[in-house]
Amino acid sequence: MITIGVLALQGAVREHIRSIEAAGAKAMEIKRKEQLAEIDGLILPGGESTTMRRLIDSYGFFSAIQQFGETGKPIFGTCAGLILMAKEIDGQEAHLGLMNMKVARNAFGRQVASFETDLPIVHVANDFNAVFIRAPYILEAGSDVEILATYDDKIVAAKQGHYICTAFHPELTDDNRFMEYFVEMVEQSIKTLAS
Repeated sequence: MITIGVLALQGAVREHIRSIEAAGAKAMEIKRKEQLAEIDGLILPGGESTTMRRLIDSYGFFSAIQQFGETGKPIFGTCAGLILMAKEIDGQEAHLGLMNMKVARNAFGRQVASFETDLPIVHVANDFNAVFIRAPYILEAGSDVEILATYDDKIVAAKQGHYICTAFHPELTDDNRFMEYFVEMVEQSIKTLAS
């Protein structure tokens, strides 16, 4: 059985663990960088992006996560995780820089702090219930980035090779189709890396 880790420094860790298990994979809370060697895919959960950035740096995860991605193992960032994965952040220095995109933080404005909507998502569903909480969005995506979903003409989900990200929180619903898609990505990467 494949194992997917959730970076457990901050954010919706428990919800991701439940979602991974419901999608048929083994879940592991990642609290030390050495644990990355034990997993096949990694989730960077939502939370507060500047706090997460500080924790990633102080716990020595920065280069460990980049190296994890460079080996071809899939990484999935939700909300703050999406921000950390971007090569460019509007008005701020980039962090992990894994995906060729520019993002805006708290982009839907504080007035629209939280909302839900049904979205069509490429590869996943025609009617996925997306929960947005002070969400970012992708301002620009490189030609090598596949746009998976938009809301109000803003890019809210994208994929680049073995990296995937969402501005919304798929783990906060009982709909596991997005997580099932990530599990499939991880299974595919294991086959590819083994060949």
